Amino acid sequence: MANTLVSVDWLLEHLDDSNVIVLDASYHLPTAKRDPDAEFVKQHIPGALRFDIDEISDHDAELPHMLPTADQFDEAMQDLGVGAGMQVIVYDSLGLFSAARAWWMFRYFGHDDVAILDGGLPAWINAGQTVESGRSRVIPPPYPFKSQVHSNWIVDAQDLLENINSNEYLVLDARANPRFRGEAAEPRPGMRAGHIPGSANVPFSDLLDAESGCFQSSEAVRERFTEAGVDHRPVVVSCGSGVTACVLALGLELAGLPEPKLYDGSWSEWGGRDDLPIATSS
Repeated sequence: MANTLVSVDWLLEHLDDSNVIVLDASYHLPTAKRDPDAEFVKQHIPGALRFDIDEISDHDAELPHMLPTADQFDEAMQDLGVGAGMQVIVYDSLGLFSAARAWWMFRYFGHDDVAILDGGLPAWINAGQTVESGRSRVIPPPYPFKSQVHSNWIVDAQDLLENINSNEYLVLDARANPRFRGEAAEPRPGMRAGHIPGSANVPFSDLLDAESGCFQSSEAVRERFTEAGVDHRPVVVSCGSGVTACVLALGLELAGLPEPKLYDGSWSEWGGRDDLPIATSS
C-alpha cells in the first residue's frame, strides 16, 4: 500500500487492481473562475471518480469546505465506492494543489492507505497516458468505510489566539508571500490582508519543482522547513481555506518530520473576523 506519493508509472501498473480507486479532487480558488466538475467530465484518468471538496464538507458551517462529520464522510465514501482496506489514489488538475486536502481528510478520518499522484493530471497527460470523458461507474465496495477520527489533529482560532503569547506551536502559512505580507488582496471578498502574528510563511509552491509540478526531494523539502524554523515545537499548518495547508502537511510527512495540526478555518476565518489580530510584512 502507498501512503504519500505515487508516480505515473506506479498508477499505470496498478490502475486495474480491484482494490485501487482513483479520485479526482480538483478545486480552484474563486478568482480562477473555473469549474472543476465540468473539467472532470471533459477529461479525467480512466475510471476515476470525483471527490468534490466543497460537497464533502460541513454544509452547516459558514466557512468554505470545513471538515464534515464522520457520518457525513462515511456516507460520501459509500457513494463513491470507497471501502475499508482499499488503496485510494487522489490527484488534481493543477499538478499538486487540492489533492493534498483529500489525502489529509482520508488520514484524518482514519484511512491511511491513501496516496497522491505526484504531478497530478498534467503529469499523466505529459507521460502520454490516455484520458476519458463522462462519469465512471461506482462499484459498491466489499467492506464499508468506517471512520476513526483523529480529532486532535485540528486547532481552532482560540487555540491560535492563545498561541500568540504562549508560542506553543510554530504556525506555517502556505499562502503566496504577497498575501502573507498583506500586499495582495485575498481571493474571497471581505477578507482582511495579512497573517496570524508570529506565523512563518512557507508557500506550498516552495516544496514543488517549478517545471514538473512534482514534489522536490525529501532532503530539499526538509531544508525548506528548517529555514522556516521547524524545530522541536509542534507545527500548525494554515492557508486560505485549509486546502494548500495540507500540501505542507504532506511535505512534513515526506521530510520525516512530526505530524502537524491543521487550522481548518485558516485565513477564511481569521481574516474575516475583526476581533482577531493581524500582522503584515514579513
